[in-house]
Amino acid sequence: MSRPLSLFSVSAILILAIDDGSRILTKYYSNPHPPQGQTDYPGQIAYKTVKDQKTFEKGLLEKTAKQTTDIILYDQKVIVFKMESDVMLYVVGGPEENEVLLYSVVLALRDSLNILLKNSVDKRTVIENYDLVSLAVDELVDDGIILETDPVTVASRVSRPPAQDMTSMKNIDLSEQGFLNAWEFGKRQLAERIRQGL
Repeated sequence: MSRPLSLFSVSAILILAIDDGSRILTKYYSNPHPPQGQTDYPGQIAYKTVKDQKTFEKGLLEKTAKQTTDIILYDQKVIVFKMESDVMLYVVGGPEENEVLLYSVVLALRDSLNILLKNSVDKRTVIENYDLVSLAVDELVDDGIILETDPVTVASRVSRPPAQDMTSMKNIDLSEQGFLNAWEFGKRQLAERIRQGL
């Protein structure tokens, strides 16, 4: 029996430290639209407690530390991974997931982090720039659904605004009178557009 079609394909994204096995960033996903009436379905979260997650991550790190390939089957899950300096990047999918698709996600994660962190993807830099890393993961995958695999697009959506754009923000009046002036201006513009449309 074939499984129902679903966009849900990523069970977890993990960034773990190689030296001590600590968690840097972990996101576990469950299928946002489970089949009705089924208790065991593809995309059901397998590791519900933090203890189960840490056990899985520890075993995964031990298994992949000696691997020469980037794709393995572990605990009935397809896992693709990349090592960067002293961190491991993992993308976990179900046993029937397309390895090439998952591999494109881990490559996009690695490349977008290299762009955002200026080719310095290590434990210290990832922790210092946790906000950018977390946003990059969210731009790649949402609720287990792959949104984007182009690292340049991901990095452009995540990166901080340029400093020259922030200088124009200095001239904005954030007082109560400034907000009232902006409100009145918006009302006049809306009224003008409504009159032009009629």
